[in-house]
Formats: sequence, C-alpha cells, structure tokens
Amino acid sequence: MNVRVKGLLILLVFAVAVFYSLPTYQAYQPGVDPQQHPNRVNLGLDLQGGMYLDIEIKVEEAVKETVSRTAQELEDLLLDNYVKFVEVRQENNIIILEMEKGETVNLTESPYDRLLVQFTPTDQPNNRTTLTLLPEELTRIQENAITQALEVLRNRIDSLGVSEPTLQRQGDNSIIIQLPGLKDRSQAIELIGPQAVLEFRIVNDDATPAAYNRYTEVVRYEEIRDPITQEVLSRNPYVLSKEVLLTGEYIRDARVRFDQQTNQPYVSLSFDSIGADRFAKLTERNQGKRLAIVLDDKVQSAPVIREKIGGGEASISGQFTTEEAGNLSIVLRSGSLPAPIEIREERTVGASLGEDSVEQGLTSLLLGGLLVLIFMMIYYRLAGVFAAFALVFNLLLIIAVLGGVGATLTLPGMAGIVLTTGMAVDANVLIFQRIREELAKSNNLRSSINEGFDRAFKTILDANVTTLFAALALLQFGTGPIKGFAVTLSLGILSSMFTAIVVTRFFFEMIYLNRKQLKAISI
Repeated sequence: MNVRVKGLLILLVFAVAVFYSLPTYQAYQPGVDPQQHPNRVNLGLDLQGGMYLDIEIKVEEAVKETVSRTAQELEDLLLDNYVKFVEVRQENNIIILEMEKGETVNLTESPYDRLLVQFTPTDQPNNRTTLTLLPEELTRIQENAITQALEVLRNRIDSLGVSEPTLQRQGDNSIIIQLPGLKDRSQAIELIGPQAVLEFRIVNDDATPAAYNRYTEVVRYEEIRDPITQEVLSRNPYVLSKEVLLTGEYIRDARVRFDQQTNQPYVSLSFDSIGADRFAKLTERNQGKRLAIVLDDKVQSAPVIREKIGGGEASISGQFTTEEAGNLSIVLRSGSLPAPIEIREERTVGASLGEDSVEQGLTSLLLGGLLVLIFMMIYYRLAGVFAAFALVFNLLLIIAVLGGVGATLTLPGMAGIVLTTGMAVDANVLIFQRIREELAKSNNLRSSINEGFDRAFKTILDANVTTLFAALALLQFGTGPIKGFAVTLSLGILSSMFTAIVVTRFFFEMIYLNRKQLKAISI
C-alpha cells in the first residue's frame, strides 16, 4: 500500500479514536455529571461506588404457592364432577384429599399427573389421598423461580437508569446485584423489594372477620396511613372471596395519573386483550358489589362496580405520594416476583472509596506508562519516539472502543489495559531488537528494517493469538470482574498488534524507507 494512503488511513483511525475517547475525558471532569455524556466508559462498582445487594429468593414459597394453586384446582375439579369430599387441605407442600367412601376422582390428567406422585387411598374412615410433588417438578419450580426473579429484577433495575448493573445468580437461591453509581438507596430498595402480586377479588360485605366461610373466603386488610408521616394508623379488614378473578399477569401498561378533583396520584392500569376481556366479564357479572384490588396481600382500594367496564382500563388508588405511585407503576410494569425475597446483605460503597480507587488506578497506569515511554525514547532514540506514539495510540483505541459500546471499566479491567500496554511495548522492543540484529549482520539499512519487521511479525502474531484465545475463553466462561478483564485484554491485544505492526512500521517507511538515500537510522 502506498505510504501516503496508509498515512491517511492511520490518521483517520486516530481521529476516530480521539473523537470517541473525548466523551470519557469530559464525563469525569470535576463537577460534571457523567450521565450527560452517553458515549463514555462507565466505571464499575469498585471504581465509582454504589450498592451491593445479596438477595435470597424464597423458592420454598414458590413451591408452596404452586401446591396451594393445585389444591384449589383440585377442589374445583371435585365440585365440577359432583364428587363428594370432606376436605382438600394443604399441609406445607402436601395436599391431603379426603373423599367420602366409594367416591373416586381421576388424577391422571394434567396438571395432576405432572405435579403429584403419591396416591395412597385407604378405606377407613374415608378415602384419604396424600399428594406430593414429583422431585423433578420440585426442582423445575425452584429453577423457574430463580430465572423469573432474575428477569423481573433486571427489568426493575433498568427502570432506575443505572448504567451497566450486574445481576448474577449465586448458589441455589441467591442473586447478587451490583448497582454502580446508584445514589438513591431507598428508591432502589422500594423498587427491588415488592413481590407485586396483584389480585382482583370480590368483597363479601355481609360477612365479618369474626364470622366468615374459611373454605371460600379470606380476610385481608387495608392500611390507613398518616398522609404526612406515612405511619400506619389503623388496618381495615375486608372479607374477600377466595377466588381470584384476575391477576396482574395480564397488565400491559401502568402509569401514574392524578385525580382532577383531589389532585391525588393514582396508578392507571391497562390490560392486554385477554385481561381486558376477563375484566369486562367480571365487572358485568358483579355489578353492585365491591371489587377489592389486592397488592401483596394488602387491600389498596375496594370500589363499588357500578357498571360493566370495557376497554381494559382499571386504576389503583390509595394514599400514595407521587414517588410511591411512580415506583408502584414501575413494579407493576416489570411483573411480579415468583416468590418473596429477602435482602441478606447490603453494602454501600462510598464515593470516597470509589474516587480513591480511580485515582490510584489512573496514577499507576500513567506513572508506569510514562516511565516506559522515557525508557524507550532513551534506549531506542527516534524509534523509541515511534513506539511512544504507538503506545498512546493504543490506549486511545482501547478507550474509544470501550466508550463507543458503553462498556464498564472495573479494576480488573484496568489491569487488563496495563497488561496489554506492556505487551504493546514488548512487541516494539521485539521489532527494534530484530532490526538491530539485522544491522549487525548487514550494512543494508532498508533490508534490515524490512527483515526486522518480517521476522518479528511471526513471533508477535504467535504470542498475541495464543493470549487472545485465552482472553476469549475467559470472556465466554468467566463472570463479573473476570469478564471485564477479558474484554480489555482482548481489545488491547488487537489494538496493540495494529499499532505495533502497522503504525510503527508506517513511521519507519515514512522517515527512512521513503528516502532516496538512506545513510543511518536512529534505533
């Protein structure tokens, strides 16, 4: 390739590298909000501080809920088939079915064939059957609970606007969450914590909490809070139908609205087509009754159904502040957690620690790089200047790519950059030493330069390709900090090969090989 064309291409790449590196430089200037610069390198939790959460998913509650739902379906099956039974009772994860003598029920079809395994009828005094979960079904429910919880939590955290959050499963029932740069801890806890199980049930105003049918009804409470302090002042009981007429799984959207008369915020819901159809039918069939909107077993409101409500629109009103209503709408949009969660460990990495980490990391990087550059320029003279420019070019390329894709830089990632910087210096040293060896054997300067680059190229290629394979393996199978290290190492290898082989050689071609008469080279 012509030297002039090669020079223009290198200049173009350099300009692009500077362009994409600039937002990162601007974003981390004192007094600047990094969020204003979208194409920047994000700093990880260990560099800028933030929140660390170790969350336990109560998978046993997901299992219990599945068993409870199956027991309810079994009871409905008995009623639909006119089977005379004494009771369907749940004890932990076991369903006890007691039918009158001589009564039978088919439990070979879905979902009973899939969920339950023990069938041990006895004759005295009634037909008593004990039903438990299949071991593989138990494992499947627990695994699904973790997978679904990861997805729901990721959706909720995305709504916080945190750049590059990390959610990682740990063990059988834990999820580790890292939120770099998060400052509003209370909002994060409020968003992550709620299980957000939304249910619509009919209120039985004729029953009281002291006298209600325990087989068909349940009691739930509405919390009355102080409008200023939000302290719970009292709890109003409601007797609700055990049957859940509609759940939050059909929610398409949830938004904060304001009552035009009271200016109080409320959450407006819109259902998908299936949810809208079910909501229209339930409001048509229960006109004149009160419909309780229950969120996480707490009654939010219980308005009277005046008429059929079509269009799939509903609302949740309560003593919400605007912020609470906003958080509730986010939680409902992201879906409900399959099981309750418990925050086992919460750590907030202070800003001062993050700043110290950044400062120490940058100082070590700059000091080490400066010493290397000085050594190269002293030991290899003008060739060392070429190597110094290639080294700076290499760093700009890495930062530009990281910023362009919005990657997150952690301390292990910085270690990867330092390592590749050293590899870039090694590549230039290898080239220069090969040229010196050729100069010692021959007085042909042009041939020595070309031979030095050609001989060094194979060695550099072999060394970098094997390291690149190792980095790609870390990227594929590693997690968290290891992945960050692998990303910067991979990028650094590619950019160092470009700068050492292409950019450094370009300087030799432009300064020496392009001359008509070459008498000496500075190396």
